[in-house]
Amino acid sequence: MGIIIALIVALIIIVVAVGAIQQHKEKQEKEKRTKAARQKAIIDESEDLILHLANLPNNPAIINILNRRSLSAVKLMRSILPESKSIKNKVSEIESRLKASEDQSASQSMQEEPFILPDNEQQLVSILQCIKRLRTTLKSEQIKGALDAQTFTHEDKKLDAMQLQISVESLIKRGNMAYQKEMLGSARQYFEKALQTLSAHPSQTEYTVSKKAEVEVQLEEITNALKSTNAKDAAKKAKDQADDIDILFQPKKKW
Repeated sequence: MGIIIALIVALIIIVVAVGAIQQHKEKQEKEKRTKAARQKAIIDESEDLILHLANLPNNPAIINILNRRSLSAVKLMRSILPESKSIKNKVSEIESRLKASEDQSASQSMQEEPFILPDNEQQLVSILQCIKRLRTTLKSEQIKGALDAQTFTHEDKKLDAMQLQISVESLIKRGNMAYQKEMLGSARQYFEKALQTLSAHPSQTEYTVSKKAEVEVQLEEITNALKSTNAKDAAKKAKDQADDIDILFQPKKKW
C-alpha cells in the first residue's frame, strides 16, 4: 500500500513538473513572439515611411537611415527566431536594398531639390504627417546611438524647414482666399498668424526673411483696405443719420 501511495505521489510530482516545464516553454515562446513582433513593427514603419518619401524631395540619406533601421530590426528578429527561413530571406532582401540605396546615394548629386507643395489639401496633410513621423524616428535613432548627432541635426533641420513651409504657405493661401472674398478681418488673422509663425521660428533663413517681407506687404494692403472700408461705412452711417434728422425736422405737410 505504501509503495502504491509513493508511486501516486511520484506521478503527481512528475505531472506537475512536466506542466511547469511546458508552461515555462510556452511563456518563453510568447516572449519571443512579442519581441519579434516589436521588431517587425519597426520594419513595417520604416518601409511605410520610405514609400511616403516619394512625396518629398529626393533624400537618399534618410532612405539609408530607414534601411539601416530595418536591417538592425530584422537581424534582431533572426537572433530571436533563428529557425525562421522567412526572416533569413528578409535579412538578405534588406541588405540588398540598403546596398542599392547607398550606391544610389554615392552616385547622385549633392544638390538638393526644391520642396514644391501640392495643391491637394489631403495630400498636404499626408506629407505633414510623414514629416512629423520622420522627425520622431530620426530622434529615436539618434537617442539609441544608431545615428550620429551631426547627421541627425542636418536632416532634422531640412524636415523642420519643410514643416514650416507647409504651415506658412497654407496660412497665406487661406489668407488670400479670404481676401478675394472680401473677408478682410479673416484675411488679416491668417497673415498675422503666418507672420507670427515665421518670426517665432528659431532658424531665420532666406526663406523666412523673404516670406516675412511678403506677408508684411500683404498685411499693409489689408490694413489700408480695412481703413478704406471703415471710412466708407462711417461716411454712409453719417449720411444715413443726417437723412434721418432732415426727415425728422422737415416741415410737416398740411392736409
